[in-house]
Amino acid sequence: MANTNSAKKRIQIAERNRLENKNYKSTVRTLMKRCFVACGIFEKEPGDESKADLQKTFNLAFSKIDKAVKKGVLHRNTGANQKSRLSLALKKVLKEVV
Repeated sequence: MANTNSAKKRIQIAERNRLENKNYKSTVRTLMKRCFVACGIFEKEPGDESKADLQKTFNLAFSKIDKAVKKGVLHRNTGANQKSRLSLALKKVLKEVV
């Protein structure tokens, strides 16, 4: 256990940051899953509405990944890898439909 006031404060700050990072990572994973689900829906039923939904979820996921990298929650290579996976899935679906 911490003895000094500054050490106690650092413990509180570390816990706060851990929870914020956990929230960011969870949100990124959720948005990626939504994007993959939207790809599957668009693949089964191509249309303007499903394409718009796919693009919306894709943009949200990219934005959240970029923000997580900027805040230091994710390593930049991890963010790039996740964005690459999303882009590859999107290209694959759009190529098959067209």
